[in-house]
Amino acid sequence: MIISASRRTDIPAYYSDWFFNRLAAGFVRVANPFNPRQIREVSLRPEDVDCFVFWSKNPAPLLQRLGALQGYKFYFQFTLNPYDKDVEPGLPEKSELLKTFSALAQTVGVSRVVWRYDPIVVSSKYSIAWHKRSFATYCQALAGKTRRVVISFVDAYRGAVPGLRELEAMPFSEEMFAEIADCFAETAAQFGLPIESCCEPVDLRRFNIQPGRCVDDRIISELAGRKLELPRDRNQRPGCGCVASVDIGAYSTCPAGCRYCYANKGTVRVVANCRRHDPSSPFLLPP
Repeated sequence: MIISASRRTDIPAYYSDWFFNRLAAGFVRVANPFNPRQIREVSLRPEDVDCFVFWSKNPAPLLQRLGALQGYKFYFQFTLNPYDKDVEPGLPEKSELLKTFSALAQTVGVSRVVWRYDPIVVSSKYSIAWHKRSFATYCQALAGKTRRVVISFVDAYRGAVPGLRELEAMPFSEEMFAEIADCFAETAAQFGLPIESCCEPVDLRRFNIQPGRCVDDRIISELAGRKLELPRDRNQRPGCGCVASVDIGAYSTCPAGCRYCYANKGTVRVVANCRRHDPSSPFLLPP
């Protein structure tokens, strides 16, 4: 079983105490987000967990506690974007996040850290030219500290639409896709970074950008030391290459407040849910 921690919220940044409490207890309970009465108990015992996939924009709270993961296989999807506070208001300064990225890679090894430049939002402030410069700067800073970079163009999920309107985000044309993809692929190659895309509606392989998979059977097989035959995740979007996993997070619980986020449904709900969180509970968010 592969545990996703989590597409729904940033467990490493905000719920590390709860996570390690659940690790010690050996299980977690998860409510179906579409049917809260449907409860699943998920084992976190080492013999039952094939791999943890951590998703985070600030895994610093986990850095000093990674020893508790001895006996488990894991890797990180680390989202690190160059946006200002108008887009990612709740995150530390980017200079601190770059240091955290380096420290994580040094601690767990480059092979366990995937860099996500995700999502790409284009506006009058964050122009294509701005993205080209920023991507090159981050490639230079992170070269040799990550196994690959994954890019994704922002999607207008229903929950993300209000924030994207506030940012005056521009819809992507085929020409915009092509211009960004061509430049990013060339830049990544200059720094020796393999580049992949995340579930894009356009085929970017002509730019040497391969379709990626975030819950990645290749990485998991490498960590396991043997080839694993893992089924694709049927619960994700069409075109998603991820293998099946169990997500232990909860929606509308991330205080970061990123304007493009699809997982939060309003600040009021997030604040209320964060108050309901109990680090000793088997649920991240009680149903």
